[in-house]
Amino acid sequence: MSNGQGGPQSQWDPWKPQSQQPQQQPQQPWSGGGDEGTPDWAALAEASENRGRRRKLLFIGGGALATVAIGAAVALAVVSANGHNDASGHPTKAPSASLPDGSPTAPSFAPTSAPPPLDPKVFISSAKKDTAPLSPATLFPDARLTMGSTVYKKGATGDTTSCAAAAGGSLPKILAADGCTRVMRATYTNGDIAVTVGVALFDTEAQATKARQQTDDHSIVRALPGKGVAAFCDGATCRSTRNAYGRYAYFTLAGFTNGKNVTTKDTAVFRAGDDVAEFTFQQIHRRGQAQASAAANR
Repeated sequence: MSNGQGGPQSQWDPWKPQSQQPQQQPQQPWSGGGDEGTPDWAALAEASENRGRRRKLLFIGGGALATVAIGAAVALAVVSANGHNDASGHPTKAPSASLPDGSPTAPSFAPTSAPPPLDPKVFISSAKKDTAPLSPATLFPDARLTMGSTVYKKGATGDTTSCAAAAGGSLPKILAADGCTRVMRATYTNGDIAVTVGVALFDTEAQATKARQQTDDHSIVRALPGKGVAAFCDGATCRSTRNAYGRYAYFTLAGFTNGKNVTTKDTAVFRAGDDVAEFTFQQIHRRGQAQASAAANR
């Protein structure tokens, strides 16, 4: 469309930096006659549509830039929250977080303990429980007995159900009255000193305890010579002991094989009697331990 001026008219585009805005021409009065006075409505509509399209593209482009900026900010925040390396190259530690109240904890269990061991004495306190094989060979097993630095040689052994035959003084009546069922004996020697130990068996601990309580200094076991050991304590003064443990009552008689009387100065004789008595107690206790262990493993 011509506006009456010669030469091409420059197109000004507000979105192009090199375009120049045309100088505004003085407005001609509109008259209703002729084509030259009528506006070009199609061109005006096209220009308006182009301006709207450019504005829309601008908004879309600006939104994309904003989205990229927000995404970068979020990524930076996430990286910062995950920690960073300090100047020495050691990563910084993230802050520790405490568990909220009511959070699950490791399960706890009541402490357990092994059952208490069985009491060995229970198995040697009654004939019903004391059922392991028993003989002079199991009660006095070795040919030699060592107690401390002293060695005793084992001599003759004996086993009888006639308790009175193995006892002397006031002991035979006591054993018979309290229910003795068996007496086992063994003799040990060291030099010219000999010791016979006699173990009397009862059905219950109560019977053995009662028999022990009824004895006196004249309640003795008979000396057992033989197997290289001469007769001893036959009319001579000897030293005796009396004890009880479980269903067992045990007695010792110690003296000289040469027939000499024992006096309070003969400490070796006293020691020999005590050694054999202690060994006998240990053997009875070991018997209880063995049966208790066997019962626990069943």
